[in-house]
Amino acid sequence: MHRSLLFIVLISSFFISCKTVPVTGRKQLNIVPDFMIKELAFSEYDSIVKVSRTLPAQDERAAMVTRIGTRIQKAVELYMQQNNFQKDLKHLSWEFNTIDENIVNAWCMPGGKVVVYTGLLPVTQNETALAFVMGHEIAHAIARHGNERMSQGLLVNLGGLVLQEALKEKKKETQVLFLGLYMIGSNLAYSLPNSRLQESEADKLGLIFMSMAGYDPTESVALWQRMSQANGKTKTPEFLSTHPSDETRMKNLAALIPDIKAKYYKGDF
Repeated sequence: MHRSLLFIVLISSFFISCKTVPVTGRKQLNIVPDFMIKELAFSEYDSIVKVSRTLPAQDERAAMVTRIGTRIQKAVELYMQQNNFQKDLKHLSWEFNTIDENIVNAWCMPGGKVVVYTGLLPVTQNETALAFVMGHEIAHAIARHGNERMSQGLLVNLGGLVLQEALKEKKKETQVLFLGLYMIGSNLAYSLPNSRLQESEADKLGLIFMSMAGYDPTESVALWQRMSQANGKTKTPEFLSTHPSDETRMKNLAALIPDIKAKYYKGDF
């Protein structure tokens, strides 16, 4: 019974914990307090930077990452101020680091802590392409996608507990079957589509932020052509993936660029 009550509490929280994503206006579930997310993220960030080969500020690769990050930071702050989202800036404590490791990746923790791995640089090839990647990752933090994903995970897990409670009088085999079907169904119908939605949302915000920072958004399509080649022929079907397919991504970017470039790109700084 207590699990059912907990589920009711969480469902109630859904209706009182929806927030609006800046720029897109999409409603999202945010159950976990921002301060808790920020504390966890900063702790994880500090531990990663401390044990990794973090490049010194004078390294030209680190200097480029910091330069891009600073420009995008200013663009984000300007956009948020212009659109009355100033309050959403208070949870950000910007920092940019480059880790010397052959990993094709970059990320931004909730709260604005950014890391770029040197293994990404041969794929981006230039500052403008890297600006799109960093703009995309920073967009995840601005849109509070980390909080949203954790909240969605809690909702799915609690639903599983409620189902388990409802099936407790059934045979063990029946319980395993239905719980397995629930986890597969919730993943395909809820978690993965929402993840792909967040990735597409971050792409759009990333284009806006890089454009306002003085980087030509057209380069994003060329970047994803290179990323697609780097990913190789073995790819997960889109409906089983946390990300849109490379083809979908390039098509969506190409459709967004003309309008975003006209509105936000004023040429290089």
